[in-house]
Amino acid sequence: MRCIPRGLSLLFFILSFSAFGAPVKKLSTEFASPTLIINGVTTSAGGRRFAVVQPLHPGQPEVVEITSGSPIAYPGGRWNGWRIGEDARSAFVGVNALRIGPDGALWIVDRGAPGIGKALVPGGPKLVRIDLASNKVTRIYDLGAVAQGESFVDDVRFNGAHAYLTDAGRPGLIVLDLATGAARRVLDNHPSTVASWPLMAEGRQLLDESGAPIVVHADQLEVSADGSWLYFQPCSGPMSRIETRYLDDASLEPSILASHVLPFADTASTGGTAIDADGAIYASDTNRSQILKVSPTGAISILISDPRLAWVDAMWIDDNGKLWMPAAQLNRVASLNRGKDTVRWPVNIYSMDIGAKPVRR
Repeated sequence: MRCIPRGLSLLFFILSFSAFGAPVKKLSTEFASPTLIINGVTTSAGGRRFAVVQPLHPGQPEVVEITSGSPIAYPGGRWNGWRIGEDARSAFVGVNALRIGPDGALWIVDRGAPGIGKALVPGGPKLVRIDLASNKVTRIYDLGAVAQGESFVDDVRFNGAHAYLTDAGRPGLIVLDLATGAARRVLDNHPSTVASWPLMAEGRQLLDESGAPIVVHADQLEVSADGSWLYFQPCSGPMSRIETRYLDDASLEPSILASHVLPFADTASTGGTAIDADGAIYASDTNRSQILKVSPTGAISILISDPRLAWVDAMWIDDNGKLWMPAAQLNRVASLNRGKDTVRWPVNIYSMDIGAKPVRR
């Protein structure tokens, strides 16, 4: 064992507090998978845990419930058994996100394509609601009218009568009327939804198997606790915001709506976000393996930096004030890493106590 001189030990102790302002925060491992790439997590009020999987092999599920330390395909039936050529209206083609909604149900975003750059499947793009009491699908919102061509429906947030979704393939936002199921596109190809910066992770730009840059347009989004603001960004940043009253007004001309978009924060390449009840947004910095905290004014600070936080994706704040962080390592999978698989198993879901209340939107 190498001994550290007493003076240097004391200096290290002082620096560990003065440089960072607080002791190093502790990460807890909530789940570790030796076989599944998990890039999203959500928990119910009753403590149930659900996760999104990005399958590496045929037969791996799209959505799982983590029960007694094991991932079980959810909700059962043929939802996790779709194969090319089969009817996609009642099965998951490619799940991008999931979350417990303000109604307590589990909501799942199906991009409708089996992978990045893959063609959309008829009946594939959809938003699915599952009642947790019965474990049954109670409604399917067909997004085929607004997700077409290169669309890659990415994530969802709720605000009263509406749901907002991002399209990471054909840059724009989708506003969905939850009562009628009618959906419309807004901010198509607006600078706030178009990726213009390189997508970075662990010091390298993400390139596909042919060496072409990976481009992910409108991706992360959050709604403020009072429902008045929508925050959103391309995967590579920066973050913008717009008042939801303008998004909800279908009568506004596109140019008028666009004029209400405001710059908010110079976030870097981001895997996922979460927002707390005080308006702070937590954003993963994939290039530096850290979690940023963005204040309601747009000021950015570092919450935690740790090499284990490799491509933290869709985060979640639970009712006990814990921030859940799935370290998905997506930048290390072959399709996003120049054709080379460098994933270091297991893939972990971490958590840490942030003492914040969640926003259920």
